[in-house]
Amino acid sequence: MNVEDTIKTSKKIPLEPRTLIHLQLVHNKINESMNAALKPFEVSLQQFNVLRILRGQKGKPANLSTLNERMVTKMSNTTRLVDKLLAKGFVHRSVCPSNRRKIEILITDSGLDTLEKIDISLGKAHKTIFENFTKKDLEHLNDLLDKF
Repeated sequence: MNVEDTIKTSKKIPLEPRTLIHLQLVHNKINESMNAALKPFEVSLQQFNVLRILRGQKGKPANLSTLNERMVTKMSNTTRLVDKLLAKGFVHRSVCPSNRRKIEILITDSGLDTLEKIDISLGKAHKTIFENFTKKDLEHLNDLLDKF
């Protein structure tokens, strides 16, 4: 993707601003692909992230602060995300028996089943997103991104 062509300018953009614009354009392209893969499941990228975190708990409940800490995109509306997943039957929410002020959230079997299907859909999206990259390219890109 050529930045100047994409934003339709003939002016040479200095390296640092060009790099930031490039990263934003790539971010948008990735989000479009990921959202398209999630659309059939009526799950947003943030809801998917919550489901993935809950699956990683391996049957142990998580609370809202745990979810918020582990979210890829930090958000203040984690409660609303959980409410939407609850309405879809993908999570179960209950009061912690040992601390009544704490809410515990578990992924349901329906949530796990849907997540397995989402994994397949996202796997296809990942292949498309990275079709022009070798494994070595991706390793190098990750090394560079680690510098942030």
